[in-house]
Amino acid sequence: MDVQHFERITAFIEARLTPLFDEGTGSERGFAMDDTSRALRALRNAVLEASAVKGLIAQRATAEPSLRRVVDQSVEHHWDVLRGIARQWEDHEDFVREFKRHAWELDEALSTPAASEG
Repeated sequence: MDVQHFERITAFIEARLTPLFDEGTGSERGFAMDDTSRALRALRNAVLEASAVKGLIAQRATAEPSLRRVVDQSVEHHWDVLRGIARQWEDHEDFVREFKRHAWELDEALSTPAASEG
């Protein structure tokens, strides 16, 4: 798993969410206390929290084997959260195939570049 996967999927999701918080449209969505605004804030917070795990990836290489297993599980879990959110826009023109893949499939694609094509 590469930190760039987290950066790409987070950027994709943020590009879908940011316009929903645009004050320039006169909308109060995201800022008010109605259920829609609360849901938007909760979704944005979930994305930011799941994306923050990318900081663990750099520590994995020097971690003890038992800790490395925990890091791997955490990274995989948070990738699955982001993957599930991104797939809501699977029909969007900016959606890329890597957003559908499981963490272990991304690792395989990194080790064999030809696998990332299909």
